[in-house]
Amino acid sequence: MTVFRSLMILFSCSLIVGCSNTMDEVNKFFSKEDLREEIARDVEIMYSDSAIVRVIIKSPVMKRYLERQQPIDEFPEGILVEFLDEHKNVSSWLEADYAIRKESEKKVYVENNVVLYNKKNDKLETDELIWDEGKREIYTDKFVRITQPERGDTSFGFGLFANQEFTRFEIRRKFSAIKSIEDLDVE
Repeated sequence: MTVFRSLMILFSCSLIVGCSNTMDEVNKFFSKEDLREEIARDVEIMYSDSAIVRVIIKSPVMKRYLERQQPIDEFPEGILVEFLDEHKNVSSWLEADYAIRKESEKKVYVENNVVLYNKKNDKLETDELIWDEGKREIYTDKFVRITQPERGDTSFGFGLFANQEFTRFEIRRKFSAIKSIEDLDVE
C-alpha cells in the first residue's frame, strides 16, 4: 500500500510540474476577439424590480460583446420577451427574428418579423421596434399594422408609441380608408 501511495504522489507531482505554461503560451490559443465575446445557448433571462420578476427574455442564442464603453447583447436567432404584471401573469409579449440590447442605453432594438401581443390578443406587426427598458415604452418610426379582434378593427400607419404592456398606444401617422395594403408606399 505504501508503494501505491508513493507512486500516486510521484504521479501527481509530475503532473503539476508538467503543466507549467506561461500566459503567452496560453494566449496563443485565444484571440482578443474571443476574449471579448461570450456565447450562450437556450437563454432565459429574468429582470426584476423590487424583487418581483417583471420581464423574461428567451432566445436560442445570445452573444455578449464585452466592450468597456458599450456592452452589447445580440440575439441573432430571435427573441421572445414576456412582460409580466405584479401577479407574474404575462401582460404582453414580443417576438422578433433579431435583437440587440445596448446595456448603457437600457434599450433593446428588435427587427425582422416583429410581433407584439397584449392580453386582449391585440397584435402589432412591424419591421423594427425599440423597447426602452427604463421608461417601459415601445416605439418605432416604421410602418405598423395593429389588429384588434375585440373591436373588429385593423389600423395602419407610420410610427407608433406604446407602453410595454401594449394597453395604450398611439399611431403617429394613421391611415384610415385604405382600399388595399399594396397601395401604400411602405419604403
